[in-house]
Amino acid sequence: MMGKITLKNGEPLPKIGFGTFGSDHYSPARVAKAAACAIESGYRLFDCAQVYGNEDVIGEVFADAFRRGIVSREEIFVTGKVWNDMHGAGKPAEALEQTLSDLRLDYVDAYFVHWPFPNYHAPGCDGDSRNPDSVPFDPEAYIRVWNEMESLYDAKYTRSLGMSNMTIAKLESVLKRIRIQPAMIEMELHPSFQQRELFDYCADKGIKVIGFCPLGSPNRPERDVAPEDVSDMELDEVREIARLRNFHPAQVCLAWAVSRGAIPIPFSGNEKNIITNLRAAAEKLTDEEMAILDSAERNCRLVKGQVFLWPGAKSWKELWDE
Repeated sequence: MMGKITLKNGEPLPKIGFGTFGSDHYSPARVAKAAACAIESGYRLFDCAQVYGNEDVIGEVFADAFRRGIVSREEIFVTGKVWNDMHGAGKPAEALEQTLSDLRLDYVDAYFVHWPFPNYHAPGCDGDSRNPDSVPFDPEAYIRVWNEMESLYDAKYTRSLGMSNMTIAKLESVLKRIRIQPAMIEMELHPSFQQRELFDYCADKGIKVIGFCPLGSPNRPERDVAPEDVSDMELDEVREIARLRNFHPAQVCLAWAVSRGAIPIPFSGNEKNIITNLRAAAEKLTDEEMAILDSAERNCRLVKGQVFLWPGAKSWKELWDE
């Protein structure tokens, strides 16, 4: 039902995936239960990360699904991500070894550099937290991490490589200097934050875009909530199309992403929503509907990343080269 696209390295990728970031609102057990429902509902792309703190229980879900014959390993596409505190020499390999052990897999289908710098924060910290060891983006340091990712690709522990939370300026500083190009880039993407310039830049280079926060992330951590944020599912443009199509606004947001050529990765802990979100991937919006949603742009970045700021940085906008 969902269909697939083909990455430039020939690997097939479903048009919609299931996110596994439970924010601060869902326990690992609840995320695992939702992932089990997603597998049974037909999802075949699962976006995982070590920092989410639930790969071990999701690994149990995968093992159970394989054992029961619901799905085979070859039928699912699983991503992993190296966290910021594992950028040192030999650390990406160490991180991926742990991820594979937790997920009970021999390989991941794609392995991402989660953030483009080694800055990290304590789990569950508030928005005012800062780590004094944080540093600005350094292309040389990033390339060293990427070289280690390439070795993991060569050793077939991952079938594709990906980047995340990048900007055009950061990409320009590294893409011409690496051996293996990213097959995918994860970026925040929803109707009120469309990142057209970055999206088109990736498309021109044949890099597929995975869009996180596709529904406007209503359950994001409190540290990522700001008074000026808007709610995508409350936007007039989204609600008008939902009314005309008899959709839920969430389905409009997902259909917009898929119609645009992005791969959204929504999370839900509700079985009904898990199913209806998947069905949205089969919907193709008209050119007129897409034009209406173009006007929903509010430049509303939800994941600002302020907890990663380095000493002397004045605004989260510096993280994004603004």
